[in-house]
Amino acid sequence: MKKNLFVSSIDKRIVKSKVHNLVGCLQKELNFSVVSLFINFINSEEIHKINKRYLNHDFSTDIITFNYSGSNSDFDGEVFISVDDARLSTKKYKTTFSNELSRLIIHGMLHLKGFNDIKRSDKLKMKRMEDYLTMKYNFSLLG
Repeated sequence: MKKNLFVSSIDKRIVKSKVHNLVGCLQKELNFSVVSLFINFINSEEIHKINKRYLNHDFSTDIITFNYSGSNSDFDGEVFISVDDARLSTKKYKTTFSNELSRLIIHGMLHLKGFNDIKRSDKLKMKRMEDYLTMKYNFSLLG
């Protein structure tokens, strides 16, 4: 699994091996394999550009997930996480930066698994699973 997971980050405090560990735990929990997965920790300016270019949304966001294969069990995709937006969310939700990063990774994996957060009922289902997994796999991603 690890050879097909690539992590890049503008924040050098994020420990790539810990991101690999979290994805490994989620892989077992959610029963998926990684064909090719890129997790990119970027700034709000970059995610704003991606959001505008590919989704026609003219604003920054905390996470964008692309599923290239369409499969919900063999992951081939990219996850973009804005570290700037994650920092803002720590104040809003009264959580730690590391916990918020874990939550966002989990959120991305749930999207790849087929969870959706557009309709209210789907959003609630996804949020419950996200909260459960965030509490279960609550370990620091920072060095």
